[in-house]
Amino acid sequence: MPQDPTERRVVVTGPPRRALSASAYYRPRTEIDEQTTLGHTYVRSLMRIQLRTGLTVFAVLALLIGPLPLVFAAAPDARLEWAVLGFGLYPPLVLLARWYVRRAERNERDFVRLVEDR
Repeated sequence: MPQDPTERRVVVTGPPRRALSASAYYRPRTEIDEQTTLGHTYVRSLMRIQLRTGLTVFAVLALLIGPLPLVFAAAPDARLEWAVLGFGLYPPLVLLARWYVRRAERNERDFVRLVEDR
């Protein structure tokens, strides 16, 4: 038995036989599944981006629809109301919905790429 444990030496004769890959150290999918703090941060960031996208759409929608009662009060003609609702409002709503869906899908794609690529 050695007299002092600090005097013991270990000799390494070669490189390690199996090197761990970077993915063995870092697995975001596992972090999310196990609901760790890091996984919670990933999911919270996705939710924050999706919320920001939804609030942007809501703000544009409020600016688009909000002044309509004033427009209808200023011009009591029923034809103008139908023209504004049918031709002036419907195309921007479709474009806004299309933008929202594309943006939400892009956010989710970016999240999946972040989680699976590393």
